[in-house]
Amino acid sequence: MNSQTIDIGVNLMHRSFHPDREQVVERAAAANVSPLIITGTSLRSSQEAARYAERYPGKLYSTAGVHPHDAKSCNPDTMTKLRELAVQPQVVAIGECGLDYNRDFSPRDAQRKWFGEQIRLALELDMPLFLHERDAFPDFVSILREHGAPKAVVHCFTGTYAELKAYLDMGLYIGITGWICDERRGRHLKDLIKMIPLNRLMIETDAPFLTPRDLKTKPADGRNEPAFLPHIVQAIARSLGRSAEEVAEATTATAAQFFLK
Repeated sequence: MNSQTIDIGVNLMHRSFHPDREQVVERAAAANVSPLIITGTSLRSSQEAARYAERYPGKLYSTAGVHPHDAKSCNPDTMTKLRELAVQPQVVAIGECGLDYNRDFSPRDAQRKWFGEQIRLALELDMPLFLHERDAFPDFVSILREHGAPKAVVHCFTGTYAELKAYLDMGLYIGITGWICDERRGRHLKDLIKMIPLNRLMIETDAPFLTPRDLKTKPADGRNEPAFLPHIVQAIARSLGRSAEEVAEATTATAAQFFLK
């Protein structure tokens, strides 16, 4: 497959990439995966992502936000610093933000408060949102609706038919990862993905996590990386009954319109 693809979610500042981060970017480009959007999950990682992306103009971008796991560390100064980050040209979305009631690493009231604050920040700056939701669908949707269902992508969707329909009805975009390649947990996505219009679908690796289980040659360390994104495109294309090139071109156009226009 020769078509360009955009990886909308890469945790490139993760410690597993410390030894070879530049080579990871190079391997992605060699696989026609470019640009990459580096996910910010805390104030610190958002700052690091913005600094690193600045070194690769047009090839790397980043998001600025606080993941629900880290909501307990938020305060008004956090929002001030995120606002300062977000005005930099390489920062293209607010997030990763949302709710995670699966692990409750932060109290739920703190998660809800700072999720709402990040939505308000995105609206103030007219920026899209990069969203996380796990086992918190009713509160997640309620908070988004309170703010008028802002422009947003639900990152790493793995949910149900009802959840997907609600997201699409709200005008949200959907990010699909290598979860669709997992024959144990991702089988339902092969049918659900048919509901998603190509102009609302984006693709991501969530590297270094969620390495596609059906890779023929698996990385020795088990680490996922953006160069594997074309494999995910192939899996999506098979589910949709379309060519990989068509899926790559459409999702790349969608991602570019969403993040880079």
